[in-house]
Amino acid sequence: MTTATFIAPVASLGLPTGPFFDAAAIRLGAGARALAFFGQPADDPAALTLTLALEAGGRIEVLRTDVPRSQGFRALTPAYPALHVFEREIHEQHGVVPHSHPWLKPVRFPSPGPSGMTGYPFYSLDGKEVHEVAVGPIHAGVIEPGHFRFMCLGETVHHLEVHLGYQHRGVEALLLRADPRMLTPLVETIAGDASVAHAWASADALEALAGLAAAPDVDASRGIGLELERIAMHLAGLSGMANDVAFLQGAATYGRLRTTIINTTMLVCGSRFGRGWVRPGAIRGALAGGVADAVRAALGLLKQDVGIINDRMRSSSSVRHRLAGVGTLTHAQALELGMVGATARASGLEVDLRGDLPGALYARLPIATVVEPVGDCLARALVRMREIDASIGWIRAALDAHPGVVRSARPIGPLAPRTLAIGLRESWRGEVVHALETTAEGTLRTYKVQDPSLRNWHGLALAVRGNEISDFPICNKSFDLSYCGHDL
Repeated sequence: MTTATFIAPVASLGLPTGPFFDAAAIRLGAGARALAFFGQPADDPAALTLTLALEAGGRIEVLRTDVPRSQGFRALTPAYPALHVFEREIHEQHGVVPHSHPWLKPVRFPSPGPSGMTGYPFYSLDGKEVHEVAVGPIHAGVIEPGHFRFMCLGETVHHLEVHLGYQHRGVEALLLRADPRMLTPLVETIAGDASVAHAWASADALEALAGLAAAPDVDASRGIGLELERIAMHLAGLSGMANDVAFLQGAATYGRLRTTIINTTMLVCGSRFGRGWVRPGAIRGALAGGVADAVRAALGLLKQDVGIINDRMRSSSSVRHRLAGVGTLTHAQALELGMVGATARASGLEVDLRGDLPGALYARLPIATVVEPVGDCLARALVRMREIDASIGWIRAALDAHPGVVRSARPIGPLAPRTLAIGLRESWRGEVVHALETTAEGTLRTYKVQDPSLRNWHGLALAVRGNEISDFPICNKSFDLSYCGHDL
């Protein structure tokens, strides 16, 4: 059974440096997809441990090696551009150089002062009529900080450089300061619009370390919470896109329906954002009796009303004029850069952990992968619409297959020593990764977090090339990426 959780003793993973890079090149060259690539301090202070997680053929494979800090390592990015941001992060966090990397721009600028950010040499274009447009990091709306530097000729964007890293929350360091059994309230705030996805990936890894296998009712409850979160955020994204193109009936209706769904989530777990739904070893999202009936009623209302507004939005000539052909990320670009989630699927990539690594839950209750081939803003809207329908059907099937789910809990015992566990879940934005490694005493040695926004921001930068700068807001909203999910 393919599963979205990996666990293995650390001692079984190590390879010499040469064979590690040879194996990585062979796997990637054969079509394996990189899930994560990160560094951590090795047992030898003079070395850095590199860990590469891959998915191929419905299974997870992890490769690991130690490299001398002083010598660095050969970059994989020139041959496999999807690894560019991972190797940039390794260099930034650990000071170890990936040789021949084409662009070692910092990912988060973790220096103690702002000099690194303000002094950064942005890419520029020559020409008397070329002009720069700088947007952010402080924005007109109540959003988080991010800077966008456009190089334009007239109204046409020829290059965009996305500048992030203004928030230094130190999430990964904070996660090592407390008992791992008590971390979920913090994990839920890593990216607040994907609380269930992050909490579930973390719980998967922790439960694997504790030797607990999630019972079918536990998985079903978490899956329902995840799909409600997906529906709510897709509705929010569609509302924002409708608003940006002045399709106000869409903006109002999608926003109203989102309220229905997040209020339903609150009925189940006590939080409109899904906080408290997932706890390691426990069912907190109880779906028995009247609660299950209320979820079904909310889905019935949504199914009826969202179908009407989707038809109106798809058939509106003004909407199609503003979305079709705008902000296109081609299939080749999405594949080369390793895009994930709805962004990837809107560019024709069949990338979805619920199908690629289904585990017992999605094997019992499969969900179709929604793909659109064009890769423009319209395609990203259509993926959202179709995924809402798929999620409604899946939740109804899960409620029928698991009636009367009630709260329960099992204690989390000692964690396996010197073991690496990786939990992955398909959030509404793409795959979430939580990698936990224990010491010889069974305490946490490393906690690595990865939000899909880390991988997808560069896709936005490519998608706006050749578009008018006035189209940037709708391009940006169609990707709907997280600042805080990137700026850990």
